[in-house]
Amino acid sequence: MSRIGKLPIAIPNGVTVDVAETVVRVKGPKGELEQRILPLVSVSQRDGSVVVERRGDEKPSRAAHGLTRTLIMNMVEGVTKGFRKSLEIQGVGYRVAKAGERLNLTLGYSHPVSYAAPAGITFAVEGTNRIHVEGVDKQRVGQVAAEIRKLRPPEPYKGKGIRYEGEVVRKKLGKAGKAGKK
Repeated sequence: MSRIGKLPIAIPNGVTVDVAETVVRVKGPKGELEQRILPLVSVSQRDGSVVVERRGDEKPSRAAHGLTRTLIMNMVEGVTKGFRKSLEIQGVGYRVAKAGERLNLTLGYSHPVSYAAPAGITFAVEGTNRIHVEGVDKQRVGQVAAEIRKLRPPEPYKGKGIRYEGEVVRKKLGKAGKAGKK
């Protein structure tokens, strides 16, 4: 039995969960999310909580058991608290500015880079070198943060670029001849 999958999901006040045959809809104060579920598991509501059970004991059913429970838990957490990923920009002259729902990034290219917020995602800019990506869908927040990071990933020699908050970039030495001379 999956240790994660067998745990019931408590439904907080203000959140409604609608379980159909193949779709689970979660509605809360921050928004509404919908997730298709695999036919290998069954989802039901009991005593103010959501319970996920698997229909068989084959390996795909066992894998889908914990996955489905985690996806539904993330939906409940997203519509109550929301999710947030923070990015830092490091480098001389690298900066970000918010213009409406767009981010204008100066990343050392010959042109400024503009990134529009997809549906359900909001940006918050702190200073000129910090971006906060916020939304109710955990997967979408992570995907948008990864796309922004991909615009200028941190390079290993000076560490310039966009990185996740708290990410450690391992630096490389320069040329071997330069390091040996004094």
